[in-house]
Amino acid sequence: MTSDISTIAHAIELALAPVFLLVAVGAMLNVLTTRLSRAVDRSRVLHGRVGNSEQLNEDDDVELGILSRRMRIINVAVIMCVICALLICSVVAIIFLASIVNIAVSVLIVGCFVAAMMSLIGALLCLLREIYLATRKMPIKH
Repeated sequence: MTSDISTIAHAIELALAPVFLLVAVGAMLNVLTTRLSRAVDRSRVLHGRVGNSEQLNEDDDVELGILSRRMRIINVAVIMCVICALLICSVVAIIFLASIVNIAVSVLIVGCFVAAMMSLIGALLCLLREIYLATRKMPIKH
């Protein structure tokens, strides 16, 4: 019985780092969804002008195009973050299952963790690109 408890305790220790990473991914999802909602809100304002019989000028058309690209990029980043979170959850589950069943799954754990990191890197690159698009045409007044 004592060895079972120590095995579970060890599995919890091993799973702690991926769980902290999961919290960070959740925070990033919060940032991404906030940026997405701001882009959607701005897009609705511009589309509302058309509904109010106002004519969109060329700048508004350009802004709508940029907003559309930003929203697509953020959607890709959200998908990558969710995939990352699922892979991290898989790592935690595999750690616990491996400790109970006593099978060697180190290659599977490493594979899931590396895939999670690649997905997170992709999401961060998408965030960087979206920020660049959001600030590229921003007028700066002195």
